[in-house]
Amino acid sequence: MKRDDDFKDRHEHLKDLSDAELEQRFWELANKLVDPLLEMGREYTSPAIERSVLLRMGFSSIEAKAIVEGCVERSLMCYGAGNVVYRLAKAKGMEIRPAGLKLVNGELWDDAADLFKGGND
Repeated sequence: MKRDDDFKDRHEHLKDLSDAELEQRFWELANKLVDPLLEMGREYTSPAIERSVLLRMGFSSIEAKAIVEGCVERSLMCYGAGNVVYRLAKAKGMEIRPAGLKLVNGELWDDAADLFKGGND
C-alpha cells in the first residue's frame, strides 16, 4: 500500500510563517497537548502514584506505604502524600525526610491535617 504524499497540502497554512512564528506555533500546540495531562495530574491520584512520589523523595517503600495509609485514613490523599510531607516539613521548619519519618511513627498527623483544613491547598 502506497501512502500519498500530501505534505504540500498539509503545510500550506505554515509556509509563510517565519522561524519565530513557527516556533511560537509549535509551543502553542505543545501546550494544548500537555494541558489535559497536567489537569489529570492535578485531579487524579492513587496510592500507587503517591507511594512512587514518596520513593522519589527518598523514603523506602515501607515508609512510603505507611505515609500513604496515614493520608488515606485522614482523607488527605486528595492533596497528595508528597505534598502533605512537604507542607508539614515547611510548617515545622524541618527537613522533608525527618518530617515524613515522624508521620511514619504516628506523630504530627494532627498538625498535617490542620494544614489542609478548609480545603487550603
